[in-house]
Amino acid sequence: MGTTKKITVPQLLSRKHKGRKIVMVTAYDATFARLVDQGGADMVLVGDSLGMVVQGHDNTLPVTLDDIVYHCRAVSRGLARAHLCADMPFMSYKISAEQALASAARVVQDGRAESVKLEGGVEIAETVSRLVRAGIPVVGHVGLTPQSVHALGGFRMQGRTGFDRERLIEDARAVADAGAFCLVLESMPLELAQAITDEVSVPTIGIGAGPHCDGQVLVIYDLLGLDESFSPRFLKRYAHLGASVREAVASYADEVRRSAFPGPEHSTSVADGEPGDGGLYGGANKDVSH
Repeated sequence: MGTTKKITVPQLLSRKHKGRKIVMVTAYDATFARLVDQGGADMVLVGDSLGMVVQGHDNTLPVTLDDIVYHCRAVSRGLARAHLCADMPFMSYKISAEQALASAARVVQDGRAESVKLEGGVEIAETVSRLVRAGIPVVGHVGLTPQSVHALGGFRMQGRTGFDRERLIEDARAVADAGAFCLVLESMPLELAQAITDEVSVPTIGIGAGPHCDGQVLVIYDLLGLDESFSPRFLKRYAHLGASVREAVASYADEVRRSAFPGPEHSTSVADGEPGDGGLYGGANKDVSH
């Protein structure tokens, strides 16, 4: 049986020059990782967005390095081909380059990430360079940087004024020149995202940044429609699973209360003997580690 080859950093870099769009999706556990991988994602991001969509916080700031490592390790077990990138959480890399190296090493060694993502521009360029020189691939992130939500005054579009536009172009250029192999551009006018995409030699991946980026990223919970209350302009829902989950749970609850579930087909008696080859849980306990 053949093995599935992992998507590498050089392959992702080459996408820009070949005109092949990069598909990035977030995941936070092995089940979603496996489904996203099978669905054709090129990159899977264990984002600090888990603080909002998994942990229920109002922003990403409470997410810790331990959280990222835990979820990254789980996601790694579900991936066969997609490149695994992990967010470096708030204040895990901005105190010093040495701190950034230690934090990134944990994410790569313990979390099994294949690259790390850092928010910021000119001010983190030297840190990006240090990580790259240590052999750790880096994804940059400019524009709306959620870890700076308080300084930015909320989750607001960036780059609307001429000054902000030039600042973000400078940030993108600095991070790319420092060795980042791609850049996430978040929440900025499409014209600015196009200018940055044309300016830098590495792929850009947009979220709320228009169609001219070299790829796109969405949070898996958002694209599946699991939270109907979240509806920013940039989001397209490719399913409406929030309603489906409620309906499924309601049907389950109804059948339990009517004693319709479990039925004979879901129960085993002594007379049935040993379970079949799949065991009690069928194939659900299959080892998905790699």
